[in-house]
Amino acid sequence: MRIGIILDTNGSIDEVVDRARGLVTTGTSSLWATQIFGWDTLTAMAIVGREVAEVELGTAVVPIHPRHPAILAAQAMTVQAATGGRLVLGVGLSHQVVVEGVWGLSFDRPARYMKEYLAILVPLLGGERVEFDGEALRTHTLGPLETPLTSPPPVLVAALGATMLGIAGRQAQGTVTWMVGLNTVAGHIVPTIAAAAADARRPAPRVVVTLPVCVTTDPDAALQRAGRIFTVYGQLPSYRAMLDREGATGPPDVAIVGGEEEVAAAIGRFAEAGATDFCGAAFGTSDELSRTQALLGELGSS
Repeated sequence: MRIGIILDTNGSIDEVVDRARGLVTTGTSSLWATQIFGWDTLTAMAIVGREVAEVELGTAVVPIHPRHPAILAAQAMTVQAATGGRLVLGVGLSHQVVVEGVWGLSFDRPARYMKEYLAILVPLLGGERVEFDGEALRTHTLGPLETPLTSPPPVLVAALGATMLGIAGRQAQGTVTWMVGLNTVAGHIVPTIAAAAADARRPAPRVVVTLPVCVTTDPDAALQRAGRIFTVYGQLPSYRAMLDREGATGPPDVAIVGGEEEVAAAIGRFAEAGATDFCGAAFGTSDELSRTQALLGELGSS
């Protein structure tokens, strides 16, 4: 199982690059970044990729509604070229409260929207010309993109429910999850997406599990801190559904907290559950962050 670290993209771009350089020294095999309301993650990863070598660079994830698939394809291929082919393009629907309440866009039938979006995005990334007439998205005489000698990045979909996991298995290379516990990964995420990929005669999908992680000598304090930091994720419907499926009252129940051996063992159980990748969102005090990132890097390089 590949193991990576979430890259904090807050602060100046120089600070982001310095942070990435520091994380690479841990030995980690990949860095992943979210897209919320700060820097454009794809642009930031292009800059980071020019400054740090070898590690895979993933987005976890880029929301699709604000960008036409042709625009996202061009952005992704630009980052892929700038980083020497190290991008993993994670995309997602975001949430109704953001899509409608913040951006003023429609969140009608989100699974249909993702299905149509991928029907344009994936062929464009593969160098094809696309003609598509969907219910929500249309494009004509589009492509192929003029991106010479650039291979397409793999596309992962933030998929949690059965419908979205089916779409990810049939149309993409895998999924990236957040706030999904071990039992749900083993009993729901992995078998559902694997079956969809197999039915479509596609390769076995990547399953990238991302969770909060803290290596600490004070687990109780760390769990209380997790409750404060990650509380919003227990309120958003898609994550709430996965927490309920897990039998978790909130994000602290799926966070991985403890000493080095305890955390390493907990991460290892996700490999046994069928995850292909684990990505840790390190949190805690300065000392806890250093210990957590060091452990994730050690596990990622072993």
